[in-house]
Amino acid sequence: MGVSEIERSLIKKFRKEIWCNFVKSVKKYELVQQGDRIAVCISGGKDSFLLAKCMQELCRHGQFEFGLKFIVMDPGYAPRNRALIEKNAETVGVPVEIFESDIFGVVGVQEGGSPCYLCARMRRGYLYEFAKKCGCNKIALGHHFDDAVETTLLSMFYGAELKTMMPKLKSTSHPGMELIRPLYSVREKDIKAWANYNGLTFLNCACRFTEQVENKEEESKRREMKALIARLEAEHPDAALNVFRSMHNVCLDCIIGWRKNGTRGNFLDSYDED
Repeated sequence: MGVSEIERSLIKKFRKEIWCNFVKSVKKYELVQQGDRIAVCISGGKDSFLLAKCMQELCRHGQFEFGLKFIVMDPGYAPRNRALIEKNAETVGVPVEIFESDIFGVVGVQEGGSPCYLCARMRRGYLYEFAKKCGCNKIALGHHFDDAVETTLLSMFYGAELKTMMPKLKSTSHPGMELIRPLYSVREKDIKAWANYNGLTFLNCACRFTEQVENKEEESKRREMKALIARLEAEHPDAALNVFRSMHNVCLDCIIGWRKNGTRGNFLDSYDED
């Protein structure tokens, strides 16, 4: 399909599943403001390319005037992976600017710890820095509904804490910069359906460590959460949706302990107050 057909499918064919949920997140979480200049970060996967197309459409037809920059960081991709990103960008009509970093090289020589965690942190830093050089005040990432639900469950089962992936965050290391996740309410299955409908093939993960190491702990745990959600939804279709809704509906009257800005508290602090 050509660019116009791909764009039309987003507004027509997948209007309810993708476009309306995308717009709902933008409005509900106040992700885009008048005069913003947003760097849409494209990793090469289906999520980030869909995000790029949604942001293009919002820029053309939304209520705010804002600027967009589509950036791709090459952390040391294999030539075939970089070529696929460039080809897909042309196919879907996204004018990307590619910049290079040595993240894969740095992560490759580190000992101990999680290579995925280190890579993610370094990626974020490079993206913030490049976006800021481009005059942007926000970066947009392609995390979606399922990412948020899986992260919530992972934090409970493996982190012994209740927290989730936020729809937006202010950077603590890059003052004046903010991270937004406009696909926050979009289901992954609908993103896959959009890609398949348009005959698009994107990268799953271009990380050299994924290619070399099977059953990495981080990926294994996330796959475990995906499988758990699938099993629950098979019997209770609203299972994942209820987890998502619970992230917005925390009853503080029934929470035993919490922490905020480094300070801890628990229900006993005010238990005897009238």
